[in-house]
Amino acid sequence: MRSIFSKGRPIFAIGLLLILASCASGQQEEKSESVSKRESHYEVLAENLSIPWSIVKNGEDFYMTERTGGIVHVKDGKRTDEKVNLSMPLASQPEAGLLGLALHPDFNGNKQAFAYYTYQDDSGTPYNRVVLLEKNGDLWEEKDVLLDKIPSGVQYHHGGRLEIGPDRKLYITTGDATKEEKAQDLSFLGGKILRLELDGSIPKDNPFDDSPVYSFGHRNPQGLAWDQDGAMYGTEHGPNGYDEVNLLQAGKNYGWPVIKGDEMADGMISPLVHSGEPSWAPSGADFWRGKLLFASIAGQSVKMFDPATKEVRSVIEGLGRIRDVLVEGDTLYFVSNNTDGRGIPKENDDKLYKVDLNALTLEE
Repeated sequence: MRSIFSKGRPIFAIGLLLILASCASGQQEEKSESVSKRESHYEVLAENLSIPWSIVKNGEDFYMTERTGGIVHVKDGKRTDEKVNLSMPLASQPEAGLLGLALHPDFNGNKQAFAYYTYQDDSGTPYNRVVLLEKNGDLWEEKDVLLDKIPSGVQYHHGGRLEIGPDRKLYITTGDATKEEKAQDLSFLGGKILRLELDGSIPKDNPFDDSPVYSFGHRNPQGLAWDQDGAMYGTEHGPNGYDEVNLLQAGKNYGWPVIKGDEMADGMISPLVHSGEPSWAPSGADFWRGKLLFASIAGQSVKMFDPATKEVRSVIEGLGRIRDVLVEGDTLYFVSNNTDGRGIPKENDDKLYKVDLNALTLEE
């Protein structure tokens, strides 16, 4: 167990400078504004993380997956690096590894969680799978495989986000595994949002018979979040930009690779908003006061999307690549992702940050 900075100690203060982004033809304008006369005190809760991917919180306990295969537990200013025993070795492809994590709704009693990871079979072929983990002290053990042989790209587009919905179902984002046309194929598990019962069975009210597929036509979705009315939103990586925020509905086709951006086609859903160029590379998402906050990797920021106005603005910048966000009340927790091989790590990166969202409210 290693000590970290204690909770409540401000680590540094930065003035948030937001730059008005130019918008491509036909796209929604991304609105960035400077925060005048305000400073936000960011608190570092953990540092020296190894490519962190997913944050979950249970009471005062934080658990974060690292793509390299561990789970970091942070509580009361102390950190424990916890081992994860998986039945298959992690794959070494770019973007692969131990990705999504979701605690079972009854975690306090059964100490179970769901995880998504990339592995290689005996022939060296990479796949993704969703497994049930059980925590015993500082050790997590794989107890069951809920869904296997989810396609994995030779290099990219693994998807990987896990979330428990308001309906107590497990939602899973999968990438197209760089097989673009397969995102339209309902028999192919890549390029989809999947939905399972917590025991791994297929819900009877899924939109396609005997299928875990909830929606399709996705490229590389990495964020899921529900608003106060139970509507599900998703963030998705587009091709060379044209990243998306979507309102996700059962059985709907979100168009990849047939349409992108503002393009339309019969039977296909265009995004609520898209980045145009350059890319956001959006990842984990959560709601705060009716607005969607999402991590932006290439955009090196946390962004806020207003469903009412369709505006997107940056609310945090200057900390590098951001992989996941978690909102609790008026507090935002987020992790940087500068050690993933594409960023420029700062001292003691990567880090888990905490900030008061009220301090980030933009003045009109």
